[in-house]
Order: sequence, then C-alpha cells, then structure tokens
Amino acid sequence: MNIDRLVFAVAGSFILLSVILSQIHSPYWLYFTAFVGANLLQSSITGFCPMAVVLKKVGVQSGHAFS
Repeated sequence: MNIDRLVFAVAGSFILLSVILSQIHSPYWLYFTAFVGANLLQSSITGFCPMAVVLKKVGVQSGHAFS
C-alpha cells in the first residue's frame, strides 16, 4: 500500500471514529472531524500533507499524489 492510499485510509478512519465518539461520548469530537476535513482540503490545495511526511519518514512507498 502506498502513501496515497494510506492517507485516505487514515483520514477516513479518523472521521468515522470521531463521528462515532461524538454520538457516544461528547459532541466536541466533531471538532476533530472538522480538523481532519480542513487538513484534507488544505493538502488538496497546497500539496503538503503532514501524514504523508510522517509515512514517508517511516519508509512507506510514495504514490503519485505525494511524490
């Protein structure tokens, strides 16, 4: 699995987890959902993604989007 797919998988997992936690625990978890969404929007505009940087340092193979 390359960086592109892992970034989408992690972001989707964070969003689903925070929505579930907002229903079970506290609605303040929706701020985390908004943060992940804003980060995805920012990375689509600038091409910089902090998760991609971390995954690249760990040694995950780069895809086309974050090369």
